Amino acid sequence: MLQPVETVKILQKNSDIQSFRAGEIIFYQGTEGELMYGIIKGEVEMLINDKVVETIKEGDVFGQGALLHSDHLRTSTAKAKTDCQIASLDRKRFLFAVQETPMFALEVMKSYSDRFRRLKLLI
Repeated sequence: MLQPVETVKILQKNSDIQSFRAGEIIFYQGTEGELMYGIIKGEVEMLINDKVVETIKEGDVFGQGALLHSDHLRTSTAKAKTDCQIASLDRKRFLFAVQETPMFALEVMKSYSDRFRRLKLLI
């Protein structure tokens, strides 16, 4: 099985790489999302209603929900906690990666599930 960092490496091969400075917003809650992201370097805070609900680190993926739901809306704000390098993948390339590398799909689902489990423990 792929590890989260391997999933981001697959993202890197098929995506654009962006740099964000600490404090910079990657996307806002309630906006329409067209990309998912993987953290190559750095940490990202996920906020709901301006409250930090989790910090995700190198090797994690985020933002995939907007590619999967019909409304394409972001349920949180993503903000760079540190200077970051982030790979991004649009829906077309995401679907291609899922089709060509089924383990990629499983690891994206596992990352999403792991993050949900961590959040549930906080409630």
